[in-house]
Amino acid sequence: MLVQVASRLALLVAAPAALLAFGTPAEARVPAPPLPPDAPASALAPAQLMSEVVTRTNQQRRANGCATLAVDRELTIASIRQSLYMARTGRFTHIWTDGTTFVARSHAAGYEQPSGENIAWGYRTADEVIDAWMASPDHRENILNCGAHSIGTGVAYGDNGLPYYTQVFGYE
Repeated sequence: MLVQVASRLALLVAAPAALLAFGTPAEARVPAPPLPPDAPASALAPAQLMSEVVTRTNQQRRANGCATLAVDRELTIASIRQSLYMARTGRFTHIWTDGTTFVARSHAAGYEQPSGENIAWGYRTADEVIDAWMASPDHRENILNCGAHSIGTGVAYGDNGLPYYTQVFGYE
């Protein structure tokens, strides 16, 4: 357990540093936390899930008259940090115990105009999580906010083997 927590804390620091080192990532090469060693064979790698969530989000936006979102490095950093926080602590919340919000996480990552955040956990596929968000009025509103131009997505697995998802949207 201590090793898992230590490795997750290392990822919390390393993932954003890796993102910054690579510059603005293409959707297909967004660095993400790895699968836990004891993940079931059916589990998808976080980077694959992150990419699929962006693709499905943009499909929903196009189907509803909105432009597609560009993947943003800073929003991705904020999203990965949020997913790692939830996976590490088991707390499913938009606000950390120290009071940090998605706006503060986005600003800390260098993004100035975040517009919304969606979180989820336990869904095994991008289709499942997007379907759940689209069935929820507040989450659907974030996805279909045609004023948003950017997205960051994070996925991290908890000790329970389940993925924790985050989307952060932005106006820039």
